[in-house]
Amino acid sequence: MQPDGGWHRGQQEDRRFGVEGRVVRGVGGFFDVQSGNEIVRCRARGVFRKRGTTVVVGDWVNWEPASEDEAQSGEAVITGVYPRSTELVRPPMANCDTAVLVFSVRTPDFQGQLLDRTLVSVTNAGLFAVIVLSKIDLLPLEEVQQLAEPYERAGYQVLKVGRGYDGEVARLKEALAGHVSVFAGPSGAGKSSLANLLAPELGLKMGSISEKAGRGRHTTRHVELFPLGPSTFVADAPGFSKLDVDVDSAELRHYFPEFAELAENCPYRGCQHVHESTCAVKDAVETGQLSASRYESYRALYEELRIKEERRY
Repeated sequence: MQPDGGWHRGQQEDRRFGVEGRVVRGVGGFFDVQSGNEIVRCRARGVFRKRGTTVVVGDWVNWEPASEDEAQSGEAVITGVYPRSTELVRPPMANCDTAVLVFSVRTPDFQGQLLDRTLVSVTNAGLFAVIVLSKIDLLPLEEVQQLAEPYERAGYQVLKVGRGYDGEVARLKEALAGHVSVFAGPSGAGKSSLANLLAPELGLKMGSISEKAGRGRHTTRHVELFPLGPSTFVADAPGFSKLDVDVDSAELRHYFPEFAELAENCPYRGCQHVHESTCAVKDAVETGQLSASRYESYRALYEELRIKEERRY
C-alpha cells in the first residue's frame, strides 16, 4: 500500500519524490511538519479533497517546497500521505500507539466505570494502555492499592503519582520513550501536572490547552504533538475519554483480559457472562476472585451495547 501519489517510505533523500516528515500540528488548514530538526509550514494539495484524503496530526507525509504559484499558501505542500497504523476520530490523530489514562483517586473521586470504558475504547483503537493513578497523597496508600489491584491483576501497567510520590515518573518516561502517546482522562485528574513532572515545558503547553477547554473553547478537536525526546511525542486529548464504545456486545468480553482464564471453565461456549445460569466468571465475582466493580462495568457496558444493536436493526 502506498501514499497518495505512489511514493514509498524511505525516499526522503530524493527531492523528486519530496521529503518525509511527521505532522505535529494542524491549524486553519496549515500543517506543521517536523522533518529532521526543522518544522515546515505546509498546505495540503487541493487534489487531496477530491480524492477524499485527509491529513491529521500524527500522519507521516511527503512534502516539497511550494511552487511559485503555491508560495502564498505556505512554505511547502504535502504531496503524499502514508497509510496509518492507528487512527483516532476524536481527537483526529494518526499513528498514536500508547494511551496514558490519568485518573485521580480524589478531587475528582476515582471514576472506575469511565476508566473501564476508556480502556475498551483505546484497546479497540489498537493502542497500548498505561494507567496512572494521580493525587495518591490524598488517600491512604492501602486504599490506593485497592483501586489499583483489579487493573494490575488484569495485566495493565498501573503507575501511582502524587505530591511526594513522584518516583514512578521515571517508569512512565521509560514507557513513553520512542512512542507517540496521548494523555486522556477526566477534567481535573492532573494530566497537566503529570506532564509538568515529565518536562516543565510540556506541562505548560498541555496546561494551556486544558485551560482553553475549561473556558469552553472548541478544543475537543485540537490535538498537537509535543516532543519529549528522540522519536518520542506526547499529545493531550480534551474530550478523548467521552468516546463512544464501538464494539460488538458479543466481543466485549475479550476487552476484559482477566475474564479469559476464568471463561475456560464456563460450561457454555461463547458465554457472555451476563444472563447464563451457570458461569465461572460470575462465580469468581461472588467469591471475590474477580473485581466486582470491573464486572459491573462490563455488565453495564454489555447491556448498553446490546440495546444499541437492537435499535440499529
